[in-house]
Amino acid sequence: MHLIHRHRLWIDNAGVRIALVRWGDVDPDKPVALLLHGTGFVGEIWDEIANGLADRYTVYALDRRGHGASDKPGRYHFADFASDLAAAIETLGLSGIYGIGHSAGATDLLLTAKLLPDRIARLFVMEPTVMDPSVVPGRDARLSDQGEAAVSGARRRQAEFASAAAAFERYRSAPAFAPWSEYALRTYISHGFAHQPDGRVRLLCSPDVETEILRPIFEAMEQVYRGDERGNPFGWLRELGCPVRIATAELSWPIYKEMATRASALIPGASRIAFDGVGHCVAQEAPTQLLTALEEFAAA
Repeated sequence: MHLIHRHRLWIDNAGVRIALVRWGDVDPDKPVALLLHGTGFVGEIWDEIANGLADRYTVYALDRRGHGASDKPGRYHFADFASDLAAAIETLGLSGIYGIGHSAGATDLLLTAKLLPDRIARLFVMEPTVMDPSVVPGRDARLSDQGEAAVSGARRRQAEFASAAAAFERYRSAPAFAPWSEYALRTYISHGFAHQPDGRVRLLCSPDVETEILRPIFEAMEQVYRGDERGNPFGWLRELGCPVRIATAELSWPIYKEMATRASALIPGASRIAFDGVGHCVAQEAPTQLLTALEEFAAA
């Protein structure tokens, strides 16, 4: 794989500093591909996909708020992430965007397509977090015990390792990361951790921050998310006008397929694709398969 040089960029959204990465130089003759990672990760984990797209697109990826080099402001509602993405698009003057997102990052793109409908040409969203907006949680609606355990369990994750090699070995043996390509996992260890002078490494998305980010996600999964003072934004999906393809993965959790079905019911004209033999992190498990699907959707 020929590696394209990455450039670090920054934008400000109402005092929240958001980091981006761009592969190669800006080429006005190329359309834009904009990549959004899921919870706990960083923009650079798209590296295999970005390098595969860079001959046809000017490729950008965000570190979503709370992640990577971006600020950790303590507000992690869905509308906050969409606001950051809209600010990045407007600050950088991006248009004709092919948005490619994973999990909660896919949700960022869907909501931003409502905020900036003239900037986004098409969206390929892999297992987005989606709630049915017709469900109105009662005053006493709360996460299930299983949901609470999943959210609070993030706080117990090991945040620091003696070295990058130790972190790699620990993640390599974890079931969630075992299917990842070695390149993808090493890229995550390189960019998803702060590397200390003594050789130790520490997660940039700390367990405490990830716990805060996960709560709205699990509330949406279980249909108990109430939103904030801006309300529940999932009704926005009914108003999308660009082509949207919703992807699911055979080996991921059933809830992701259920949320994809919710998204399909909301988004006008959305099409579907299913990836066989892979789990939730398709880009890191089967990048060639994903690149083929992205090319097919672009040509549709």
